[in-house]
Amino acid sequence: MLAPRSLRLASRVLFPAGAVAGLALAAVALQAIFGSPASRVLPLGLPDLPFHARIDALSAFFLLLLGAVAAGISTFASGYLRAGEGQPPGLQCLCYHAFLASMAAVLVADDAYFFMVAWETMALSSFFLVTSDHRHAEIRRAGYLYLLIAHLGAISILLCFGALQAGTGDYTFDAMRRIEQPAGWATVAFLLALAGFGAKAGVVPLHVWLPEAHPAAPSPVSALMSAVMLKTAIYGMLRVTLDLIGLPLWWWGVVALAAGLVSALFGIVFAAVQTDMKRLLAYSSIENIGLIMSGFGLTLLFRGFGMGTLAALALTATLYHCLNHAFFKSLLFLSAGSVLHATRERSLDRLGGLIQRMPWVAWCALVGTVAIAGLPPLNGFVSEWLLLQAFLFTPGLPHAYMNMLVPVAAAAIALAAALSGYVMVKFYGVVFLGRPREARLSEAHDAGPWERTGLLWLAAGCVALGLAPVTVISLLDPITRSATGYGIGSHAGSWLFLAPIEPQRASYSPLLFFIVATLLVVVTWLSVRVFYHGRVRRSGPWDCGFPYLDARMQDTAEGFGQPVRHVFEPFFRITLETPSPLDSRPRYRELVEDRLWYWLYLPVARAVERVTALVTVLQRGRISVYLMYSFATLLLLLLFVR
Repeated sequence: MLAPRSLRLASRVLFPAGAVAGLALAAVALQAIFGSPASRVLPLGLPDLPFHARIDALSAFFLLLLGAVAAGISTFASGYLRAGEGQPPGLQCLCYHAFLASMAAVLVADDAYFFMVAWETMALSSFFLVTSDHRHAEIRRAGYLYLLIAHLGAISILLCFGALQAGTGDYTFDAMRRIEQPAGWATVAFLLALAGFGAKAGVVPLHVWLPEAHPAAPSPVSALMSAVMLKTAIYGMLRVTLDLIGLPLWWWGVVALAAGLVSALFGIVFAAVQTDMKRLLAYSSIENIGLIMSGFGLTLLFRGFGMGTLAALALTATLYHCLNHAFFKSLLFLSAGSVLHATRERSLDRLGGLIQRMPWVAWCALVGTVAIAGLPPLNGFVSEWLLLQAFLFTPGLPHAYMNMLVPVAAAAIALAAALSGYVMVKFYGVVFLGRPREARLSEAHDAGPWERTGLLWLAAGCVALGLAPVTVISLLDPITRSATGYGIGSHAGSWLFLAPIEPQRASYSPLLFFIVATLLVVVTWLSVRVFYHGRVRRSGPWDCGFPYLDARMQDTAEGFGQPVRHVFEPFFRITLETPSPLDSRPRYRELVEDRLWYWLYLPVARAVERVTALVTVLQRGRISVYLMYSFATLLLLLLFVR
């Protein structure tokens, strides 16, 4: 605030300091996971409403996620920040760190008052970050839509806390834990929490802000929102259902599971047809939040039926995927930001061949792409594999319909995972492989030292989380034991083999897989270099007898997604703009939109506009009319009193 336009202060002092603070926060949180819960009453707030803070295993885990990921993103932002792009550097830095601090405050809040203050601070600071480049009407529209959905969700969360305090007037979480909620009010609180936190997480149909806000925000902000902010909503749902309410009803899990499956399939299908790289990653976040919600729903289902070990397995998969998604999605958003800075282009159809110009970014992005596609031995595979284990190795549930639902849900999860691999092949192949589709891409430059450091930190996290799953599960064990009474860390396997249930039923060794895959690559490379070196004749590729091929004739992002678009065509609202036969420079354009926007949100918006128009009739701007309103109101009150 003292030097709002000083780029050097923000990029060389404040953002690196934020990265160091993130590492310190992660270290403190790692220690707190295995410690006893600690509570404090802070000298803040109102006279009779002080802030209560508490850190336990659950909040410490999400603080660890926040600190570890923020360290990489803040380091990247030190080199990414540019003068003249949206807000002044100092103001953007202030909003960025206020955003980080508010998310940390959400995770340690131990009363509804402190929680809501931190939650609203998080929403407002992120709104100013989303609208950093507010000169564009599209960005302002995305920011206002995000703020509207955020406030609707906040109202639902506030009502949830109102139901949980049960008329006692005590809004501390400790008091809510001691109240034995009737089934009806507990259900009301759960549904309000699902709606409120689901709006922040981007669960369908409350997702409409996410594909708009993420592309509008600067890339480090997009990474922070997708990697951490969405997880604060997951934390809120876990806190309310497994801690404040206590024992959930089994059918709550069915509701959450259905919402998760719909979100996962919806998000990945829409990601497959995107031509904007940041919008593609935004829809991919909806898919991953759907997977997390599916694990959360499965946890509630097992917990409601008293299956503690399976509930612990499902919760472990949920938390593991929260951590994995934070690393690989922030890595991909930052890689997209480097491409955007180097090329000034977000459209996939105008990119290509950047692995030659941006090798650091390309190789780091490859790690994130393989991880998010769920391929071993990286981290995305482990959490999705654990989630499928929870689905596939479920014994007979004490409900006939649930026994039919679980295999169908497992098939939906497998379909979403397969489509995720398809989408990531499109993303990486179109951006980094092939030939540049535009001549100006030859001027693209690789990321700078600060940006490379941030990317390498996140890429190393993806590798480490993939190669050491038993260690991560042991880290999650205190959380699952406090939430479900069971843990799988003691029998999850050794450092070499992961066996979440029984070694005879399923096991996985990421280290062996990594060693074998590395050996195959090395042997293949040496064989080619030693036995075939000098025997290969190089020539141009066959051009099918047409010598005028150019880079524009490569498969486009739109063409790559065409099969998915045809198969799932009823999901989309497709608008075609075809050129006239007499047009000298014909252009073909296809717009794929979300039907839910036109079916759900636009009718509500138009209804509000009509009601507002009726209300504004009362506002005439004449004092005589206002006096008449007052006189009529007085007469009605006198008649009522009489």
